[in-house]
Amino acid sequence: MQQVTSAGITKANTGLDGISWNILGQTYVPKQLSEQTFAWHATFPPGTFVPPHIHPTQDEFVYMLEGRMDAVLDGRDFVATAGDLVRLPMGQPHGLFNKADQPIKCLFWVTPTGKLYDLFWAIHSMKEQNPPDVVALSARHEVNFLPPPPGA
Repeated sequence: MQQVTSAGITKANTGLDGISWNILGQTYVPKQLSEQTFAWHATFPPGTFVPPHIHPTQDEFVYMLEGRMDAVLDGRDFVATAGDLVRLPMGQPHGLFNKADQPIKCLFWVTPTGKLYDLFWAIHSMKEQNPPDVVALSARHEVNFLPPPPGA
């Protein structure tokens, strides 16, 4: 992985090397990658979500550009809308949900990058993104999904 060595602009509607991933029904477009930080644009269609999980080695942030995101952060319910910053400290459980009828557009970033970039490639490359396989793969890349709550 490289250091950020030159100034520049990653233009709107483009990502690094033309990459666009399908991750659990969402579209992720990587915008910046170095050992210290990884940033990506995400589009969550209505009804999509990232189940509750923990990053034991990374802090994660989400800057809301459009839409309404329902979030469960360390067991508490929150709502984020355009202009809000969602802070997800390492080791704290969080889940992110689009329960609205409009897409969410947001910018995510983590620090340090860890194995997350490789995880997104691996999930995108799966023939079928079925939950048990995604959970097992994620655990090998330092993202630990939590069991569903009782009655779910």
